[in-house]
Order: sequence, then C-alpha cells, then structure tokens
Amino acid sequence: MIVSPSYCAMMARYNMWQNTSLVAAADALDGGARNTDRGAFFGSIMGTFSHLLWVDTIWMSRFGGWDAPGGGISDSAALYSEWPAFKVLRAQADRRILGWADRLDTEDLLGDLSWHSGALGRDVTRSYAMCIAHFFNHQTHHRGQIHAMLTAAGARPGDTDLFVMPEDIGR
Repeated sequence: MIVSPSYCAMMARYNMWQNTSLVAAADALDGGARNTDRGAFFGSIMGTFSHLLWVDTIWMSRFGGWDAPGGGISDSAALYSEWPAFKVLRAQADRRILGWADRLDTEDLLGDLSWHSGALGRDVTRSYAMCIAHFFNHQTHHRGQIHAMLTAAGARPGDTDLFVMPEDIGR
C-alpha cells in the first residue's frame, strides 16, 4: 500500500475543505433540522458530525498523541451536541490534523500500529499506512452521509470533487 506524506497532506486539506463546506451548509439549518433523525447510522446530521469528530479524535490519539475522547462508538453521536461549540472543535481538529499531516515524513508511515479496538473488543495490529488510509476513507464515507442528509433537508453543500479543491486550502 502506498501512503505518502504528500497523500496525507492532500487528504488533510481535503478533510478541512469538506468539513468547512458541510458545516457552512448545516449552519443554514435550524437546530431541529440538524437534529432530526434521518435514518442514517448515527441518526441525524448532528449525530453524524459528532461521530465523525469523535472518530477523528480517536485516530489522532493513536497517530498524533491527542487526548482520546470519552465514551465509545455508541456514545459518539451524542458527544458533541452543542452546535456552536462543535463548530469550534471541528475547525480546531481540522487544523491540528493538517499540522500533523504536514509534519509527516516517509519513515513516519512505516511499521505497524497496535491498539485496543472497542469496536472489536480486542487488541489489533495493522500497518500504519493502512490505518491512515482508513482514517481518511472513514471521513469521506461519513461526510457523504452528511452531504446527502443536508441536501435532503434543503441545504446546499459545495462541490466534493477532490480535483476541484482550491489550491490555497490549509495554506
């Protein structure tokens, strides 16, 4: 698997760009619309945003020494429930993820990562590169769900195509 520092930096920029777009679109909705259960795995737009920030924080506790958030996956949809505070935390996390990615070098991506998976209920060891690929893929997966829910709620998120990402994002 090829995961390079430049791939990580590009995906961290993409993460920041997409989260900024989705948060802006969700900002146009009222709290009721953000919290309405829309049948997604984490229920609502807010629940899915909360889960995604929780998971990003879990992975960054493994990759970058961040403090792990409380609770488990089943708690993740309700962990960040206050919209104004969430927006600040999301933006801070995105800047920190970008800073982490920008500091990576090739040697940082070698070897394995071991952790206790609450989802699996056991210790797991996987290649560091695969874990990073999963991290960015997981973000894209849940942002796609948020995008669909926002669109169904009448909000208009921006473009999602990677090749359309402005060059100056995160710089």
